[in-house]
Amino acid sequence: MSQLQRIAIAPSQFQQGQILLTKEQQHYLGRVLRLREGDRFIAMDGKGKWWLAQLAGEQAQVLEALLVETELPVSITLMVALPKGNGFDEVVRCCTELGVTCIAPVLSDRTLLHPSPQKLERWRRIAAEAAEQSERSFVPTILEPVAFNTGLSLVISHPLREGEAPMSFVNSQQYICEARGEFPHLKDCLQHKGQMTNDIGQKTIVIATGPEGGWTTQEIENAIAVGFQPVSLGRRILRAVTAPVVALSLITASCEV
Repeated sequence: MSQLQRIAIAPSQFQQGQILLTKEQQHYLGRVLRLREGDRFIAMDGKGKWWLAQLAGEQAQVLEALLVETELPVSITLMVALPKGNGFDEVVRCCTELGVTCIAPVLSDRTLLHPSPQKLERWRRIAAEAAEQSERSFVPTILEPVAFNTGLSLVISHPLREGEAPMSFVNSQQYICEARGEFPHLKDCLQHKGQMTNDIGQKTIVIATGPEGGWTTQEIENAIAVGFQPVSLGRRILRAVTAPVVALSLITASCEV
């Protein structure tokens, strides 16, 4: 199955054993991928479902459901202060490949970028493409940017109603990465694979990485007040676009060994 081409579809496109292809998907499969009538490909809905499908004109016939186990045993929410320029594009792409569940962009006191609504759609498209490329079962949720303190307030909020964005982090492990100061290394704070799940189910890790220039002292104090543990990512000063990738890599290594 690994050699078959993959495309992302909306869950609503799967109907009665068939996949109703959009004009763009028909063009992509036929003109870009050069698939012909009867050729097989893999369709993924971004919600955990994969199907082996066969091209049949303007639609595809589902041949069988596929079981794919590429997700991490933990749910990871990355709260990242928006870097300047287009750096967040690469953060979304790399962290999607590494297995992030939800990305919550925040505006800190030192944030230089104030994104347009078009940026959010771009980030969600990048996440979908990266999930497809890296054979993820799920496409990460990209939330709308909020002020850092607003993001922190959601940590202690009541659980959200079904169907709302998964932004309640009660009973989670919460870390804020800080380049300066005598804080323990993230790798020494993480629980290992055998401890990553409990009787209730999947564990949740929330990790916050800062902007160019780092978090302010007040932001660190505000995070500690709602249960975040300050941690280090090493002795070197990392760029705002590097820190999230390093943090996700450490978590992945901790829970997949």
